[in-house]
Amino acid sequence: MWRYVARRVALTGLMLFGLICITFTVSNIAPSDPAALAAGPDATRDMVATIRREYGLDRPLPEQFIRYVTGVVQGDLGRSIVSTRPVTQDLARFFPATLELVVLSMLLGVGLGVPLGMMSAVLKNTAPDHLTRFAAVSLVALPAFWFGILLQLFFSVWLEWLPTSGRLEVATAPPPFVTGMYLFDSLFAGQFNTFSQALAHAALPALVLSFPCLASILRVNRAEMIEVLSADYITAARAHGIARLRVICVHALRNAMLPTLAMIGLRWGWMLGSTVLVETVFDWPGIGLYAVSSAIAGDFKPVMGVTLLIGLNFMVINLIVDLLYGVLDPRLRNAP
Repeated sequence: MWRYVARRVALTGLMLFGLICITFTVSNIAPSDPAALAAGPDATRDMVATIRREYGLDRPLPEQFIRYVTGVVQGDLGRSIVSTRPVTQDLARFFPATLELVVLSMLLGVGLGVPLGMMSAVLKNTAPDHLTRFAAVSLVALPAFWFGILLQLFFSVWLEWLPTSGRLEVATAPPPFVTGMYLFDSLFAGQFNTFSQALAHAALPALVLSFPCLASILRVNRAEMIEVLSADYITAARAHGIARLRVICVHALRNAMLPTLAMIGLRWGWMLGSTVLVETVFDWPGIGLYAVSSAIAGDFKPVMGVTLLIGLNFMVINLIVDLLYGVLDPRLRNAP
């Protein structure tokens, strides 16, 4: 088991180094000059040169790469040319909003996808199964930005049930900082009015973000449940008189959850990356909106920082999924 864990951790470190190399290369082959953009259209050559020296952009690429890798290891992702703040400070400010959105979306996706997949498998080739599969295909095909605008028009403009953007009302102060996620912080502080506002603001973007996750988990869980329910040990369990609900929810679901866990890990990483469109549509102040505004301004340090943060989260969640595989599958846990 320990060898299995060590191999997975080493592979995660190798992938992280590869991601660092890719982000550095892409940011340096971009045609724009961040120093010239930061100096403004009326800047002289001396002013641009001063900014380039200040940010180390005049150094040879190998030296810039070594400095960049050293900074990443030390937690220093550089300084934003536009905001002049450290990128790590900006990420610490914007990431909790994105994390809150992704956690809510994942709870919706897993909480609905797994039971619906089980139901669809048990009721295979019936009307509920056909309806569930049709809904899953439709949810995957819907463009997030288009569907988000439709929900805004319906729930916010026509019905006036939910707000269109932001995390709280303008006149409402954020709760005392604990995690940066307003839903959790407001509960910790006992501010239930703030909690209800934060939940109302997060409802539409979380719903839009959760649909592809829900559909993918539903389809994978259904396929695996159908395969497991036809296995010999399930037939033997039923023959021994074990309750049908226990056979489905305990014996069958545990084995069907292995591929579903892999899909959950993949969807977590994809959701962090796909928040760009959702946060832009709903004006949600997370790392997606931060990356878009930085890319438009030609400020590549924040874009590199966001990419590394999303990639690191992707790797960590997949490492956790791999370790859970070892818990659920004794063959992996006892591997040499």
